[in-house]
Amino acid sequence: MLENIQTYLTRWQTDPKLVRPFFTRLLEVLRTPENALEFVEREGVSASLRAKVAGSGSASGSAFGELFCLVDVVEDANGRWLSVCFYADTVSDPEEHGNLVPLGLLGEDGYCFDVEEPDPVLEGYVLERIGEARERVQAGRRRS
Repeated sequence: MLENIQTYLTRWQTDPKLVRPFFTRLLEVLRTPENALEFVEREGVSASLRAKVAGSGSASGSAFGELFCLVDVVEDANGRWLSVCFYADTVSDPEEHGNLVPLGLLGEDGYCFDVEEPDPVLEGYVLERIGEARERVQAGRRRS
């Protein structure tokens, strides 16, 4: 899996929106022993980095754990941008930076935070949401 991500990052040379550094930061934050990562590339459309709590199980019974964060790299004619998504019941959005997406995250309500350019405030906020979602899933507070 890490080889696939490294290959993807090596090919990602053009970055007019300057979001590649935040993607690599997200990868660093999500790549921990407590997390299981999946990487799915749909060439020319998007790439998805899916972080799951390792060993937590899921409603579907997956041994890979329960999804708590989905990072999409979206292909755009003007350059790639990031959409960092969470199940709505695993994060708060007190500053309303996210977009509520009814039934938009694998058939459930989600919050997506779009990063279309470097923005240290938004990036810090998204990193806080990652911690919040991970903690809620680990504590078993995610509703099925």
